[in-house]
Amino acid sequence: MRNPLHSICPYFAMFPESFVQKQLLAYSHPGDKVFDPFCGRGTTIFEGLLNDRNAIGSDINPVAACVAGAKADIPDMIEVFSRIGQLESEFAATASLTPPDHEFFSICYHETTLQQVLYLRKTLKWRTDRVDRFIAAMMLGVLHGESHRTQLCLSNRMPRTISTKPEYSVRWWKTHGLDPPKRDAFEVARKTALFRYAGEIPKLRGRVVLGDSRDASELLMEHKGTVSIVVTSPPYLDTTDYAEDQWLRLWFLGGNDRPQARLYKDDRYTRVDLYWNFLTEVWGGISDLLTNEAIIVIRIGGTLLIKSELYTGVSQSLERGLPGRTLRRLHDGETSTILRRQTNSFRPGTSQGKLEHDFVFSVGV
Repeated sequence: MRNPLHSICPYFAMFPESFVQKQLLAYSHPGDKVFDPFCGRGTTIFEGLLNDRNAIGSDINPVAACVAGAKADIPDMIEVFSRIGQLESEFAATASLTPPDHEFFSICYHETTLQQVLYLRKTLKWRTDRVDRFIAAMMLGVLHGESHRTQLCLSNRMPRTISTKPEYSVRWWKTHGLDPPKRDAFEVARKTALFRYAGEIPKLRGRVVLGDSRDASELLMEHKGTVSIVVTSPPYLDTTDYAEDQWLRLWFLGGNDRPQARLYKDDRYTRVDLYWNFLTEVWGGISDLLTNEAIIVIRIGGTLLIKSELYTGVSQSLERGLPGRTLRRLHDGETSTILRRQTNSFRPGTSQGKLEHDFVFSVGV
C-alpha cells in the first residue's frame, strides 16, 4: 500500500516514489546518504528514509521546503493532536483578523473557515518548529481542492495540484454559481492527521533546507563529503513557474496575496544556453557534498529538446560543474511517457504523451 505521507501535499512535476526506490536499490545501500537539490514535495527524502538511507534536500520554494521538511522530520502523532487542540482553543479567544483586500478570498473560503486559515497562517511557526511545520504541510494539502468530492478540503472548488489565478477563479465560481463550503479547519486537520499517520513512519530523520541549490554545500556544510547518491529532477526547460502555480500556498506560508510571476527566476528558463548554465552552477554548488565515488541520477524532460540534446546538455553541465571529477554514464538513458500529466486537470486540450528521460552517472575523483 502506498504510504499516505507521500501525498500529504501535491506538487507540480513530481516524480513517483517507485522511481526513487528503483534508483536507491540499484545504486546505494542502507546507511548511505541520498540528496535532492530540487526536493519539491520530498519524494526522494521520504523514500530514502523509508529505505533506511540518510536523506537531505534543498529547495528555494517555501512550499517545497515546508512539505519536504515535514516528511524529513515527522513528529509524534500525539504532539500533532495536542498542538491542533491548543491552536483551536487559542483561536476561540482571538479577535477577528482582516482578510486580504481581494474578492477572491471571500468567495474561496466561507467566512468562518477564512478566519481559521488566517489565524493558522499567522500563528504556525513552520520554519522553526517541527510540529508546526507538519501541521502547516497538512494545511497546504487541504488549503484548496475539489471540495465537491471530499470533505478534507477548505476551499471553493479548485484543482488540488495548483492554485488557479484569483480573477479566473472568481469568474469561474460566479459563472457556475458556486459558494464556498463551511469547513472547520481544525477538524479537517485532525482527520487529515489520522489518515497521514496510518502508514509506516521512518525510523531515521532527514533534513531539508530552504535555499538556492547553488548554495547547497554551504547550507548543508555539516554533510560535506557524505552524499553517495543524488536523485533529482531539475525544473524542466520552459515548463512551469512553480511560484506562480503555488501562489495561494505561498501566501499561507507568509507570502504575497497575489500570484507573482518570476519570483524565483530559475523556475522557468526559455533559453537553452541559460538553462544549461544554471544547471552547471547547481552541480558546482553541490560538489562539496559528494563522496569520492558518487552516483547522480537525473530525471529530465521538456518540449524543446529531444533525448540526445538533453543527454548532451546534462553531461556537459556536469563536466563543467564538477571539474576535476571523472564522469561515466551507467546506461544510455531510460525514457518514459508521462501518461497522467497534471496539466490536463486544469488546462483542457493539453497534449498527451510527453516524454521524460532518466540519466545516471558515476562521479569519481
